[in-house]
Amino acid sequence: MQPKQLWSLLLSRILPKLLGLPGILLKKFRKEGVMELDAAALPELPQDVLMDIFGTLEVLDLIRAGSVCSSWHATYKCLLDLRQYKQPQTPCLFYTCESAGSNVGFLYSLKENRSYKLTLPEPPIRSRLLIGSSNGWLITADERSELHLVNPITGEQVALPSVITIEHVNPIFDASGTIRMYELSYQTPPDLFDLGDLRDELYFKAFVFPDPSTTGSYIVVLIHEPYSRLSFARPGDDKWTWVGQGSQYKDCTYVDGLLYTVNYSGEIDAFDFTASPVKMTVIMKELKYPVCENMYIIQAPWGDLLHVWRTIDVPPNAPQWVPGECMFETLKIQVHKVDLEAKQRVEINRLQCDSVLFLGHNDSLCLSAQVHPELKSNHAYFSDDLKEVAVSLKNCMRDMGVMDLENSVKKEIVSQIWSNWPCPTWITPNLMKLNQAFNR
Repeated sequence: MQPKQLWSLLLSRILPKLLGLPGILLKKFRKEGVMELDAAALPELPQDVLMDIFGTLEVLDLIRAGSVCSSWHATYKCLLDLRQYKQPQTPCLFYTCESAGSNVGFLYSLKENRSYKLTLPEPPIRSRLLIGSSNGWLITADERSELHLVNPITGEQVALPSVITIEHVNPIFDASGTIRMYELSYQTPPDLFDLGDLRDELYFKAFVFPDPSTTGSYIVVLIHEPYSRLSFARPGDDKWTWVGQGSQYKDCTYVDGLLYTVNYSGEIDAFDFTASPVKMTVIMKELKYPVCENMYIIQAPWGDLLHVWRTIDVPPNAPQWVPGECMFETLKIQVHKVDLEAKQRVEINRLQCDSVLFLGHNDSLCLSAQVHPELKSNHAYFSDDLKEVAVSLKNCMRDMGVMDLENSVKKEIVSQIWSNWPCPTWITPNLMKLNQAFNR
């Protein structure tokens, strides 16, 4: 039998039985009654063969596989421990639901058109501000405006350096030495904030990137006030390192050791974090005038940098405004290839490789629909990330959907199953652990 035929046989005979079984998800998914199966009834395959099969599954299916029996769980563990699991993942929508409880979140699978229920660690996820999602991790700010990374699937949580180590943030203590308020001191007189209010003003977006300078390590990048500037931290750091260059940033991506950023005016910069001090290079000058509300910088699967413009406004046919409601919607998404040699932006109407975009408070993504056939090619899946609206109108309807990049026609992803706060965000499932922590 040819290898391709063998794969087809294994995948067609084993996986349908596996994925169709009820109640075999881990307790993480809150399914009742974990089914005990007779291991003798399962195909007796060598572990290396099972590892090859498991390596083709996406995370949610892999968790099912690891729950079937002890030998399959051992294979699942081995695959992760050896860091051999590198299957491309389809993004899911992370959201909460008020009726489900304050510590409960959900993943809506675009591949399966269904949701999975997750229990997250303290503090309650519904009390946090979501400011980013990268490589399977949510970046959240709690009710003291302190930052945490949390993996909603594994439940792992990592505390980031304290908010009081961010440039321009100073603690104000009471008589007992307890922090009572925060001072944001970039202007005179400085602004004062209650512990839970600073986060709404201070944070814009955050990212977790693999750090190529150290094997297995990572770097957290933060866009924050004043003036939407950058700070970053690596494992072992006890404070945030402020990058005192550039401003008004909207998005960033890490490519070949350089952090590429785009600001409100469309200027694209590159930062070398391995240099001391950090070196900034202007890649593309700003546009003559701001052209849209949100901008993104994305590396495409074929290697190009993409500059994406998202126009958000009140639609022409909108009804009369009602206080407390949000009338803003995504009206258009334009994609430009960044020609680094010619220093030009070239608008494109169709993405190569039947690709799709994911935009929002996640790390901006461009994925191939050939790898993810359940996704709509040349479309953009977007979630609400207009801070001015998301923070001030926490209970308004969210600007979410999927848009055809060729004609700007929008459709809903699914009928509303989420609470409007915290804002739902895209996340790419990831089971890998962060082996290094930060210092507080």
